[in-house]
Amino acid sequence: MRRSLPRRTLLRAAGVALALPKLDCFAQAAAVPRRMIILANNLGVLPKHFFPATAGRDYEVTPYLQHLQPHRKEFTVFSGLSHPGVSGGHSADNCLLTAARGAFKSGFRNSISFDQFVAEKLGQVTRFPSINLGINIDKGNRSLSWTRDGVLLPAEDNAAKLYERLFVQGDQQSVERQIHRLETRGSILDALRDETRRFAGELGADDKARLDQYVTSVREVEQRLETAKAWESKPKPSVNQPPPSDISEKRLFFEKLELMLAMAQLAIETDSTRIVTIMADAFVTPVLQIAGQKNSTESYHGLSHHGQNESKVLQLEEIDHRQMRIFANTISSLAGKREDGDRLLDRTMLFYGSNMGDANIHDNTNLPILLAGGGFPHGRHMVFRRDNNTPLCNLFISMMQRMGVDGERFASGTGALAGLG
Repeated sequence: MRRSLPRRTLLRAAGVALALPKLDCFAQAAAVPRRMIILANNLGVLPKHFFPATAGRDYEVTPYLQHLQPHRKEFTVFSGLSHPGVSGGHSADNCLLTAARGAFKSGFRNSISFDQFVAEKLGQVTRFPSINLGINIDKGNRSLSWTRDGVLLPAEDNAAKLYERLFVQGDQQSVERQIHRLETRGSILDALRDETRRFAGELGADDKARLDQYVTSVREVEQRLETAKAWESKPKPSVNQPPPSDISEKRLFFEKLELMLAMAQLAIETDSTRIVTIMADAFVTPVLQIAGQKNSTESYHGLSHHGQNESKVLQLEEIDHRQMRIFANTISSLAGKREDGDRLLDRTMLFYGSNMGDANIHDNTNLPILLAGGGFPHGRHMVFRRDNNTPLCNLFISMMQRMGVDGERFASGTGALAGLG
């Protein structure tokens, strides 16, 4: 009899659960890979040109969604979604994937982001459990990705460096040096864990609970180090695309966005990761090139506070139209690639959203949300209450389940989004 091995095999030694990387011996038991790319613009779009006036499958196409019309059956537009209790205007961008309340008020601490929550549940089935990218991002202060302890994970904003991480194989000496560094970190963690055992018996109940949490964190890091060592010895995938030239000029916002989306797709195509997040940091983007050689009259943030000024609104409309064209092109590209006979789009969820429902008035409700691909029954405008929004995390739970992660809870979510299918 052929014995079927589980996709995620656990080795238990010294109290450490070690998730093995994907190996050939598991190929027959492997499930269909599910993936997601999450793209967020922290200034959003002009809502009046985004949201359809009617619900259902026969919704009237808005000016922005006109660019997506050829893909109407491939995406869903949502209205009436947000994070309950999450406000703070621009500060809420760091909470888009966490739903943590009280953004950057005194004593605020962020929580684990949706991408990292799913990555934890999946285990390291690819070389990179997740990849966190940024466009013009303020790396020390903004990110879509946050650890379980609410620590910011810096976004990579250099396409050339990302390409090197993904596809450039170091020589044998470089690999051995990296493995040695990983082993050294592991030995330090061993010493730390041994030290905690020495005085654990002298602690009170509260301190013991804190210590248990610390030891659990150490074990998680040990697991990641062991898995990283296994992947370090495995050749990186080869690709036909040459290394990209990085775009350093911040005014070339859209060129950078297109490049990072292309890199995200390349990472997905090669199964280097299953999860990619991209924050387009419009808030810190200066004067930007809108079309051709035409530049905006002021910074992206300055335009967003338009106060109905006609010149600013017209420039924002051009910016938003270009965003939607880029999103449409990404849908086309994913639909045009095949994997084991399936379209890559059907295995990949492509999410677009923002923490801003209306940047002009710092409104964090009624967020503009699109979801394409992933095998969902699309082609609809799903409408929820605009005066008492449904938690955006309900959509995250539906996405999480589509990724193969069981559960009905994440952050403020109350269950999978009703009616999505």
